[in-house]
This record gives sequence, C-alpha cells and structure tokens, in this order.
Amino acid sequence: MPINSNGSILRSGRTKALVLPVKSLARPFKSLVLPLLTTGSLLLQALPAQAQLAALSQISPKPGSEPLQVFACEPEWKALAQDLGGEQVKVFTATNAFQDPHFIEARPSLIVKMRRADLVACTGADLEIGWLPLLLMRSTNAQVQTGKPGHFMAADFVPKLEIPHQHDRSMGDIHADGNPHIHLDPRRLMMIAEQLSQRLVQLDPDNAAYYQHQHQVFFKQWRQQLSQWKQQTRALKGQAYFVQHRNWSYLFDWLKLEEVADLEPKPGIPPSSSHLASLLDKVEGSQAQGIMIANYQNPQGARWLSRQSESRKSESSDHHDHDKALPVIELPFTVGGSDQATSLISLYQDIIDRLLAVRL
Repeated sequence: MPINSNGSILRSGRTKALVLPVKSLARPFKSLVLPLLTTGSLLLQALPAQAQLAALSQISPKPGSEPLQVFACEPEWKALAQDLGGEQVKVFTATNAFQDPHFIEARPSLIVKMRRADLVACTGADLEIGWLPLLLMRSTNAQVQTGKPGHFMAADFVPKLEIPHQHDRSMGDIHADGNPHIHLDPRRLMMIAEQLSQRLVQLDPDNAAYYQHQHQVFFKQWRQQLSQWKQQTRALKGQAYFVQHRNWSYLFDWLKLEEVADLEPKPGIPPSSSHLASLLDKVEGSQAQGIMIANYQNPQGARWLSRQSESRKSESSDHHDHDKALPVIELPFTVGGSDQATSLISLYQDIIDRLLAVRL
C-alpha cells in the first residue's frame, strides 16, 4: 500500500484518489466512507431510492458462469464475501464464532477446501500464523499463495493499531504487525470491502458489473448504518470497561470508549488470581461500566472480578447506587457469536445494544 511522504496512505482504484492520514482516524474516516464514485454510480445515486433498487436488481451474473470458490478464515470474511459476491460466490469458513482464531488445527479437511479455492480471504497481521501458512503450503494451490490474486489478507488494507516498537515472546502474544482484530470497526470494514470487491472483479472479470453493483448496494447500506449508529452510540462515548485480551481495540477506537485494564497479565496469557486481585484497586478508582469479554472466552476470571467488585465498591461508597457488581458483558466477537448476530450489520447492532443495556 503506497504511503505519502507525510505518512498518509494513498488509495486509488475505481474511486478517485483519497488520502487517509494514519495517525488520526476520526476525521479522515468521514471522507473515506463518502468517496467520489464513478460517473455511473453518481448517476445511479441521483435516482429516487425505488428507481435505484429497480436498476440494481436488473444486474445479474453472466449466465452459465461458475461461482468463485472462497475459503474464508473467519466468519466475518465469509459474511463480507457473501455480501459482495452474492450468488456468484460459494464461501466456506475455516472457523466458527465460538473458536479462538489464534488456535486452529490445520486439519486435512481444511487442506482439501483450500486446494479447491479460487480466493483465500483471511485477516492477516499474523492472526492465523499458527495454521494458515501450513494450509497454504500443503494445499499446493498456486493461485492462493502469498502475492497471488487469490490471496487476500484484510489487514493489509487498513491502518492498524498497537504496532509494537519492539517484539519478543516475553511480552506475551504480541503481533508484530499490530492488533489484528480489525473487523470490529465498520469504517475499516468499508475500506476492506472496496478492496475485496476489486479482487472479485480481478478474479472474475466477466462478472465485473455484477460485483460492482453488489458493492454499490453494500456501500449505500453501510453509509446509512454508520449514520444511525453514530446517533445510537452517543451515550457510550467516554465510557470505560475492563477487557479480557485486546479483542476490542478497534471497537473502542470507533466508539471512543476507554479501557480501564486488561484481565490478562500479558496478551494471550490467561487471567491469574494474583493479577485479578491487583485489579480490585482499579475498580474503586474507576467509573467502569463492566467487564467486556468475547463469547468464546472462558468467563471464570471476569466473573470472579465481578463478584469481588461488589464488596469492594460497597466498602468504599456510601451510595447504594454504586454498590452493584460490575456486570460481565459477553459480546459476540463475530458473525454467529449470538442469536442476534446473524450478519455483519446485526453483529455491530447486537454489540451496541448490549453495551447500552448495561450502562450503570
């Protein structure tokens, strides 16, 4: 990805060139998600809403064309590929919403699926470092290897948070390329969607018009959702939470939330009793709204801190309103992580609803 001399990312393609500063993301994202689309798209947007839908609904894949076989490492990329590829993609996902994507076994069945894939869509940034390279090697599928059009790593197309200045194993499970959990910021997801749409066009140029129209529908819907979520989440701005692992950094960046402390003593190291006990002092001095964990994580440490927080807060406060235990807030980490999170949009909506429901 080309970088300007001022430290900005220069983006180009089917849209006119856009410059996205890496250091400050709040202001540039507004211009990012409102790009100057091609002339055809601008004409489409000028039509009334019903006419737009009618025009788009007339665009279909080329008759007789085979769907692209997509191997998605995580459910969020399966959902995105289906949104952008529609009936012209057939997507398999290597993991489900109740698995930790760091730790997956490179099973023979996964090798077979990758061997047949036209496109591999994963997070990258070393999230799948423990199993994806082995799958790629054993699949012997030349078109999905690193550097080929069939190899798509989402993290390559967005600015990443928490890039370490130094990196060694004594620091825990630190990712040298930055925090990989990029899918929990819908602004970044829109950046990835544009790149993935272009990749589908590159792999299947006969259906370029279909993929472009799918992306236009996606873009229009997500622009509306971002506006709605901005209104819904105003009350969350500045709220503080305990977390378990650095899963939520991009969500915090988007919603302007604050982190009190991490239940893990080091990234990837399970909560220990001594570390949890040390966090009790932070309970007293913070205005934390709760303890945020992912649906696939062991809740034992969070529940212990929640129970202990009630007695500790009671000792330090004369106001009964502040005596409640910190709630454990279990959030779906990806699509399928809850009954409500059946799509990318409903994933974000369910997370927002759960955070709003536990405001103290």
